[in-house]
Amino acid sequence: MKNFKNPLCLFIAALIWGVAFVSQSTASELIDPFTFNGVRNILGCLVLIPVIAFLDSRRPQQERKALRRPSKKLLAGGVVCGVLLFVAANLQQLGISMTTVGKAGFITTFYIVLVPVVGLFFKKRCPPIVWAGMVIALFGLYLLCMKKGDFSVGMGDLYVFICSLVFTFHIIAIDEFAPYVDGVRMSCIQFLVCGILSLIAMAIFEKPSLTNILAAWKPLLYTGILSSGAAYTLQIVGQKNYNSTVASLILSLESVIAALAGWLILKQALSGRELAGCIVVFFAVIMVQTVPAITEKRKARKNQ
Repeated sequence: MKNFKNPLCLFIAALIWGVAFVSQSTASELIDPFTFNGVRNILGCLVLIPVIAFLDSRRPQQERKALRRPSKKLLAGGVVCGVLLFVAANLQQLGISMTTVGKAGFITTFYIVLVPVVGLFFKKRCPPIVWAGMVIALFGLYLLCMKKGDFSVGMGDLYVFICSLVFTFHIIAIDEFAPYVDGVRMSCIQFLVCGILSLIAMAIFEKPSLTNILAAWKPLLYTGILSSGAAYTLQIVGQKNYNSTVASLILSLESVIAALAGWLILKQALSGRELAGCIVVFFAVIMVQTVPAITEKRKARKNQ
């Protein structure tokens, strides 16, 4: 059950983020990127404060006292992840306003390739099955999100690609800090940092309208409470003491869910090619999750 907790947390995060692509696309028609991310991340931070208080009330008194004094590791993790999230989230929101949701979903999840590649520089090795799963998932994402013969790269695509690169470092940063700190607290700090930086950028580069912000209340509440407050916290909890490359593969399911959400919510029908892409991605994730476990059991039986 303990081994099941990590992938379950990551899958729920991917599920929330997949649906969030619809909300982000809707919000991009009403408010600018820095305004959107400033409001949603402050909301995410505020939502986690009572959650932290509730979790603390269930801890032993001595542990509560220790947690009230944030460690340097916690503050560093929150600030680093918050800055990376600020860059990635705003590039993604800007890109979504300039390209299709399908392309944005595919390009964002390009981190499934980038995470193991960048991880090599941090001396993190992956078994061959993970690399195979990564390639299969990438092919599935291509089928799902890219139209046949469409290889054009616009400015929106470029912004989302850079976003994917930054999300790669965000995943690796979480992998470095999560084992040593309280995940919910670090998540709260990263939202506060991201929200403040976004609001500062909003004041400098944008002209926010209260009317438009109020008009976008539905996508703001969804992305603020669920996409930020819940999903990013689940990501930190799910990645704790878990392989970052496998985590990135599970998180890549967000693009599959985004396509399904577009079909169910926006009534956008899935083609045979897109359905095939969904199946390929699910196969890759299941393969990476099950094959190592089956191999270990076989080895254990032989050693008995």
